[in-house]
Amino acid sequence: MPALTLVDGLEVGYDDVGSGLPVVFLHGFPHHRGIWAPQVGALVGNVRCLAPDLRGFGESGVVPPFSMDGYADDLARLMDALQVPQAVIDGLSMGGYVALAFWRRHRARVRALILTDTRAGADSPDGLAGRRAMLALVREKGSPAVADQMISGMVGKTTRAKSPELVDIVHHMLESAPAAGVAGAIEAMMARPDSADTLATIDVPVLIVVGDEDVLTPVREARAMHQAIAGSRLEIIPRAGHVSNFERPAAYNHVVSEFLASVTFE
Repeated sequence: MPALTLVDGLEVGYDDVGSGLPVVFLHGFPHHRGIWAPQVGALVGNVRCLAPDLRGFGESGVVPPFSMDGYADDLARLMDALQVPQAVIDGLSMGGYVALAFWRRHRARVRALILTDTRAGADSPDGLAGRRAMLALVREKGSPAVADQMISGMVGKTTRAKSPELVDIVHHMLESAPAAGVAGAIEAMMARPDSADTLATIDVPVLIVVGDEDVLTPVREARAMHQAIAGSRLEIIPRAGHVSNFERPAAYNHVVSEFLASVTFE
């Protein structure tokens, strides 16, 4: 059920539906948990779906400080509150950065990982320059300006051409994000550590998913993670961009369902 709870003084919005193997869905930047609606609705009959709003987004409190480790610790506290000792963690984009931080800090609580349209590396110099420009933009003109700048990269060319209604939904999600949460997340992403060395430590089942039209975290990034994580599985979703789960939900849900069926619930 959709719910709000206080976790160490932070109000957290989340969906918690279904039963069985717990699967946590971590949204990207600057989304909220609604980006996972096609997964929560489809998978609820087979697993327990837990989709939180990260600190600063959706219905969760806009309370600094913001960091990848902090987002990960927020999740651990929410899992404590909901009596979820261990879960599959599915992180989309920035949610993937949080998933990797969660692995470093709370690995005993990770049953398996799904890394969706994300990367392991820290920002390049050009990437940092782009973050600084976006930080200035959100501070000066707010989240709608960020949404206008990001939308063409957020969804794939096929979605833009054939599903304008999906583009509008995603654009509205981006522009509705709290500006202070957007700014905090940008600073958190700029400061995040390079996770490339983390990949070799992962010894749980891993699924890596990427849209073949993703220009923000392209297929080459997914292939690099796949090569670095022993035994991982790579799935490329055709005709999908950076939010492949939202653009091609049936294809995404199929590969995720197959993966989850191979993960035992301990």
